[in-house]
Amino acid sequence: MHIAIVEDEASIFAQFREYITRFSKESGKAIDLTHYCNGIEFLSHFRGQFDIILLDIVMPGIDGMETAKRIRQADSQVMILFITNMAQYAIRGYEVDAMDYILKPVSYFVFSQRLGRAISRLDRQGKHYLMITCKTGGRKLEIESIYYVESQGHNLIYHTADGDYTVPGTIKNAEEKLLPFHFFRCNKGFLVSLAHVDAIDEGCALVGGDRVLISRARKNGFMEALTDYIGGGMV
Repeated sequence: MHIAIVEDEASIFAQFREYITRFSKESGKAIDLTHYCNGIEFLSHFRGQFDIILLDIVMPGIDGMETAKRIRQADSQVMILFITNMAQYAIRGYEVDAMDYILKPVSYFVFSQRLGRAISRLDRQGKHYLMITCKTGGRKLEIESIYYVESQGHNLIYHTADGDYTVPGTIKNAEEKLLPFHFFRCNKGFLVSLAHVDAIDEGCALVGGDRVLISRARKNGFMEALTDYIGGGMV
């Protein structure tokens, strides 16, 4: 679980760090925590790498609300929890689809409730994400939406339900990241999601409306993996 705290008051961050350490021990959740002092610093490092962002609303430079708007331009899924000492500010959270707010000063009991609720929602969603870097910046892809990955020169094309995304990289590297999610390399340059294979026709897999060639050398392995997935390997 990757959590960011964007908070300019050192004493507040120290308190939240202590709370998160305690919460991690009590819940058994492994949490990687990163601290940023303001919105500008956070946005300069943000690549969609966090699951939950605790965001102070009143900060010098770019305030929390503007920071949240810029977060949403790159990542529509990350959980945002506002930190504030004025409830009227938190009410504006609906503008950026904030999940909740934490009102200062905060006790450990209230903090753990809010954080636990956010983590429970993430667990219920059961979604997995892959971070890619396009020309327009970082983007978080929902792995379940990826039909297949195509190697083209020194680039990879991720064909997804939301469109195609071209990024630098190798098919081997993509295969290492996606193998746990039932992807199979059906030929030298294509990595296919077994969940999106609609049919096998004349030596090709029909995936996301496209025909992807299955090489002779990989046909037996591909068919075995597909059979296992359909027969229960997906569990």
